[in-house]
Amino acid sequence: MTTTQNSRPEPDASGGIPGPSETGGGTAAPLPSEAGHVSEKEARQVAEAARESSWDRPSFGKSLFLGRFRLDLINPWPSSDADEDARAEEFLARLREYLVTEVDGAAIERDARIPDEVFRGLGRLGAFGMKIDRAYGGLGLSNLQYCRALMLAGSVSPAIGALLSAHQSIGVPQPLKMFGTAEQKQRFLPRLAAGEVSAFLLTEPDVGSDPARLATTAEPTEDGTGYRLNGVKLWATNGTVATLLVVMARVPAGEGRRGGITAFVVDGDADGITVERRNGFLGLRGLENSVTRFHDVFVPKENVIGGEGKGLKIALTTLNTGRLSLPAMCVGAGKWSLNVAREWAADRVQWGRPVGTHEAVAQKLAFMAATTYGMETMLEICCRLADDDRNDIRIEAALVKLYASEMAWRIADDLIQIRGGRGYETAESLTARGERPAAVEQLLRDVRINRIFEGSTEIMHLLIAREAVDAHLSIAGDIIDPDAGLGRKAKAGARAGAFYAKWLPTLAVGPGQSPRAYAEFGPLAGHLRQVERVSRKLARSTFYAMSRWQGRMERKQAFLGRIVDIGAELFAMAAVCVRAHAERDTRPENLELADLFCRQARVRIDALLTALWENTDSVDVAAAKRILEGRYADLESGVITPSDELPWVAPWSPGPSAAADVRRRIPPPQ
Repeated sequence: MTTTQNSRPEPDASGGIPGPSETGGGTAAPLPSEAGHVSEKEARQVAEAARESSWDRPSFGKSLFLGRFRLDLINPWPSSDADEDARAEEFLARLREYLVTEVDGAAIERDARIPDEVFRGLGRLGAFGMKIDRAYGGLGLSNLQYCRALMLAGSVSPAIGALLSAHQSIGVPQPLKMFGTAEQKQRFLPRLAAGEVSAFLLTEPDVGSDPARLATTAEPTEDGTGYRLNGVKLWATNGTVATLLVVMARVPAGEGRRGGITAFVVDGDADGITVERRNGFLGLRGLENSVTRFHDVFVPKENVIGGEGKGLKIALTTLNTGRLSLPAMCVGAGKWSLNVAREWAADRVQWGRPVGTHEAVAQKLAFMAATTYGMETMLEICCRLADDDRNDIRIEAALVKLYASEMAWRIADDLIQIRGGRGYETAESLTARGERPAAVEQLLRDVRINRIFEGSTEIMHLLIAREAVDAHLSIAGDIIDPDAGLGRKAKAGARAGAFYAKWLPTLAVGPGQSPRAYAEFGPLAGHLRQVERVSRKLARSTFYAMSRWQGRMERKQAFLGRIVDIGAELFAMAAVCVRAHAERDTRPENLELADLFCRQARVRIDALLTALWENTDSVDVAAAKRILEGRYADLESGVITPSDELPWVAPWSPGPSAAADVRRRIPPPQ
């Protein structure tokens, strides 16, 4: 499974940052006539046309990758409205009390389902309307307070966190909030705020990160009143319980219509919709995730969101803030893990001392504490920037999603190691033999999906890298475009010469070389100077790589991944320094955490910088080609593999007459 909560891109071995021929100002790319048969270039044109190509607001992340350390964009630490925060705190207190007293996370894990009474209870609290404006019956929480609510819910049951997140971050509420008409908002949002559940359906059995091959169709009706949907959607989180769906389908072009991939609001009870199965996964056992079939499902034209052909752009734009729900869950996992690890490492005695005082465990504890602080800080600054709407956070939101999902996995793995056999043993088994339970092995299974949800790590690396090199491609793209003629290449060369003549000298010297720079940050000033210096070095490395590989740069996924990982560490370092400095009087201990995090991050950055040029990338790619050709197939002998067992059958895909509707029917909230 390689999607987001229900339908996000999966890593593709042929993927890469879009080529220069696909960066021409964000104009709509023509969709291929047959979704199942598209070239690599056509697929990338579709993806490129969907991205936001303009930068109308400043971006800390974009500047960082260009060697411009714009500390002013996050310093001073952004504030929030005190009255709104107080109102949110009242809700969070009610939510906390409900979760502690009424929700049994162990039962959800055991029974693999969220009880109906929990749906109703969350509905009464208003938890399904946290991001919906109060004008439509919602709570109208800020991004920051919404993420705090998800942390609370996810700490009791990650399945509940996924339910609420999929419903509000990428389900019907967010696309309608950003792109819906006044009539659509009035018609649908009050229902959702009252407790109805929504889902988002994009991924298909044969379509992950390649939207150009989307096969679900939306044929306009002859009378012009709507569309007929046909197709199958895979991994739809909330799909078995949702009453409203956002469905992405391909509208054919022609007869004056633009066509293209389009977003629709679809009633979950419409004739022709069949939930064919509820999917089961490694973790998140309470997740209501479906395979859903559409057979001649009528959708009124009034249910189109944003216009025909705008579906992918809507999905990507929605994710700029929608992605923040995933790192919220990761931060919650980090906090939970740190609590369990601290208590165990303090109480458990080995060789006459608490295990936490032994260096091998002490290093893990220090990493867990520092990294949880770093993840929380990255999330908070992204939320605050999103709430004031003065900055473009598409890079920052993607960075925190990537960083937090990877680090939360490492934290969960370290927690297993610290707890030893009790980390590997289930909470139910611990309880049965009289020990205090801690669902550590469940955490490891639940947190693993975050590296796949909302864009896999591999896709996130490519997405961020594409934005990081956007300035280079927009200036000099035609130089490395094999389809560009001599005239275009000459003009691009002139533009590039003028740009780099001004830009490259700025990468040689910067404030980070002055021992007095950022002196107001006291003991953290040295870390900020390092961020500034490495930011310029990162930009120089990117420029050198583009000069060296030119059009082949898009294939250097390992190199691009390291560039992005360095940028994520720099973003985190800058954020923790600013936050700790702002809170130095109220939380002086955070100065210690910020220093600890930065010291650890600098070690990781040094290793990544070295690996940019000293690595086995080319050897690995050559080896993979031989592996795929079966050269080392003998290495697989000596075990019984899936292909040795019962004959494999074609992917299960019954027709509409053979399918059985397996959706759950949740009574409406009272």
